[in-house]
This record gives sequence, structure tokens and C-alpha cells, in this order.
Amino acid sequence: MELSILDQAPVSELQTGAEAARNAVKLAQEGEKLGYKRMWMAEHHNTPLFGSPSPELIISHIAARTEKIRVGTGGIMLMHYSPYKIAENIKTLSALAPGRIDFGAGRAPGGDHGSTYALSTSKAPDFSDQYEKLDDALKMINEDEENTSDRRFQEVYTAPGGIDLPEAWLLGSSGNSAAVAGEKGIGYSFAQFFARGAMHEDIFQTYRENFQPSDFMKQPRVMVAYLVTVAETEEEAVRRALPHDLSLIGHARGKNFQMPSTEDANEMELSDEVRQAIDKNRDTHLVGTAEQVADKLRSDQEKYDIDEIMICSNQAEFEGRLETYRLLAEELI
Repeated sequence: MELSILDQAPVSELQTGAEAARNAVKLAQEGEKLGYKRMWMAEHHNTPLFGSPSPELIISHIAARTEKIRVGTGGIMLMHYSPYKIAENIKTLSALAPGRIDFGAGRAPGGDHGSTYALSTSKAPDFSDQYEKLDDALKMINEDEENTSDRRFQEVYTAPGGIDLPEAWLLGSSGNSAAVAGEKGIGYSFAQFFARGAMHEDIFQTYRENFQPSDFMKQPRVMVAYLVTVAETEEEAVRRALPHDLSLIGHARGKNFQMPSTEDANEMELSDEVRQAIDKNRDTHLVGTAEQVADKLRSDQEKYDIDEIMICSNQAEFEGRLETYRLLAEELI
């Protein structure tokens, strides 16, 4: 099975956001040793929960400190940026790490109302043209400026030239973008870890039926991202999962707080409501031994014809995260 890593640079009470960002490099280096195919950095704004607001910067640092693992944006949030600047950034990364860069694009804000307006500075954010932005960015990365949608883009040169094209992917969590990803000839990455009940065979069938080969990808590729906590025993996995379980529940209720330590979380008195919410989240947060989680991943891979599985692991202690990736690699790679 092809396994990859999604890193949100999670922040707990045991570390700063800066330390979480630096841990991304350590995770990539370990993932490379374990045989993971790629590592993507997520984009999150205006939150103490994650230390990755600028995935392009972090992956440039990671690429310089690894040798073969692919690195990418998981993803760049299109609504905030000019497609010209996106293309320049991706082309620069591809020039510096040829054959190892992934351009993953998303349509979510990666933050709240306040950060969305802060990123748009003097104008109201425009939510309506994101597929057009993606199309323009892809064309400029591929040195096809003359066919972009805006005359201003047609009159510029997107440096640097002569790059190895990156792989390009569109992120989704509801299936709405599946057909678009296929039509543009790029990969489709489905975020199962926050798409409760949304994953369905029809989504991936729609993607494949609409796929048109492109310079970015010759064959359709489906990737699915899961939130996972694994330990040597199921009991220990449940214990390690609790800090992030509590953080997820708090986020859903509009309360952004950093994960407590595993010890502190497990000493808390939990209400029946919170316990029920944790149980409800188990279809998106896979918790157990490597064998238990691997059985679920193998089953989904066969059922949905998944080409690649991406693992996101957000325990309070970095060592626990590393163990999740190590145990899954031993079971599946």
C-alpha cells in the first residue's frame, strides 16, 4: 500500500507553535526512512491549534533537509492568493527540488471570518472564482499564460522556467470538486478525516469518468486522508487519542484551545455528552492497534479503489505521533 503523511503541525500545551513547525522536518525525515511516499503541509490561520499558516515555506525547508520523499501543499487555499503568485511559488519549489514537489490546492478558507478578511486586506474576499484561479495557476505553472482567463496574466512571464512539472491535486471533502479534478487532469485528494459519512463510491467514480489526461497527470489518482492514532495496544491508543478528541470537540463548539497533555486529558472528568461526541467521531478518527487500523484502511482501499492513503496523526506528544507512523509503516508498507 502506498502511504503518505499529512502534517497540520499540531500544537499542544507541551510545545510552542514554533516547535510544532520544526517538528515537521523531523517527521518528514522519519517518514522518508519508513518509506512514506510524500508529506504535505496543511494551511491554517488564526488558531493556536496548528503551526502551519504557510505550507509553501515549510515544505521548502523540508525539501532541503530530505532526499527523496515528495513534499507538497495540502493545500494552498486558493481564495486568499493571486494565481500568478501561487504559480511563481510552486515553480520556484519545483526548480529547487525537481521531481519532488506536489501542488495541492483547496477551496476552503483554512481559517475563520476574521482571518479570511485579514488575508484579503483592502477588499472583500471573493469566493466565486476558485476553479478559475486553479485553472489559471495550472496554466502558468505549465507556461501557458496566453490561455489564462485574465489579460493581465496573459501579459506576464511566470518564472522560473525549465522546471519539472509538479504533481497537481485538488482537495475535497464532499465530492463537489471530484468532476473538476478529473476534467483538469489532476489528482483528487479526499479528506475523510473531516467528512463524516460523505465518502462514497460515486464520488471517485465521477472523478475517474471525467478524467482527462494532462501534463500534470496521465492517469487518474485517488488519495484519501485519514486521522489516525495508533499504539502497541488499543487501550494505549485510546489514551493517546483523547487530547485531540477533546480539541476536536472544542473546535466544533467554537472553542479553540491547544491539546492538553495525554496525562492531563486522561485525568479529566468527562461528561456523558463529551463521551458520546468522542464515540461519534470514531468514524473519522481511527484509533487502535496498527493491525486494527490497517484492516480498516485495507477494507476502504478495496471498497473505494483508493490509490494512496494519507495519514494525519495529531497526538499531544510528538513521540506518540512518530510511533503511529512507524507502526503503520511496519504493518502496511
